[in-house]
Amino acid sequence: MQHPGALLREAIQNGQPIEPFIGIYDSFSASIAAGYSSNLFYSGFGFAASHYGLPDIGYIAWSDIVQAAWRIRQILPEHKLLVDIDDGYVDTATACYVTQQLENMGVAMIMLEDQARPRRCGHYDGKVLLPLEQYLEKLHYVLAQRKQLCVLARTDASGDEIFRRVEALSHTEADVILVDGIQSIETLRKVREITSKPILFNQIAGGKSPRTTLSELREAGASMTLYSTPCLFAAQTAIENTLQEIFADDGRLPDTSDKQAVGVSECTILMQRNVPVTRALLDSSHGHS
Repeated sequence: MQHPGALLREAIQNGQPIEPFIGIYDSFSASIAAGYSSNLFYSGFGFAASHYGLPDIGYIAWSDIVQAAWRIRQILPEHKLLVDIDDGYVDTATACYVTQQLENMGVAMIMLEDQARPRRCGHYDGKVLLPLEQYLEKLHYVLAQRKQLCVLARTDASGDEIFRRVEALSHTEADVILVDGIQSIETLRKVREITSKPILFNQIAGGKSPRTTLSELREAGASMTLYSTPCLFAAQTAIENTLQEIFADDGRLPDTSDKQAVGVSECTILMQRNVPVTRALLDSSHGHS
């Protein structure tokens, strides 16, 4: 079977439409998002929140994200997975080892950023960048390590530094470029003018970038789109609302006869989709009861 990274690269190079990458934060959210796009993104922001209960400022251990990505690949092998590896977990040797691990399990693409430690979400102020030459050296080694995996080179630069870094990234073997925290469509258009590489645009609710449609982004020059945290934020909203409803009604659970409410049956059906053998066994046992 052709590697997901090779399939993604082929689609990018042929100018085929690429479905948006939907940001997920664990296997359960991936199971839901898989019904809306064939492309998923393991968000560092979402993983730090769900796995540690901590903000995305550099707490993630490389071994944790590798294990988490492996679990997604087991249940959704037909989907293409983009994994955020931050700065490659500080040193170049670790970045290369993580790249190798993720490629071997069939991850389609990784995101490597140019932030220095202490890092932070791309849509927050106060980011510190690695010197360009230092980032390019790390990126070079990661690109030399990969065989079929796609590599997304991300810069968190602002102002005129955006264009200097994008121009430098354009001369590498990176498959895609992301400028995170772009504050206007006009900046995206300027980036498009100075690079021939595909551009991915990251959208995050409440972030620095404008709320736009896919059509508007394509018109401005974005080849690909990423929604980095919709599942995490939706989960927080739903959990808050549900618990408020329960305790406002003297502890009574929501009425699952309402089509908008999920109960044990609907939840189980969702998870059964990921394991056809288990589904067949459950159906068989029901038939013999």
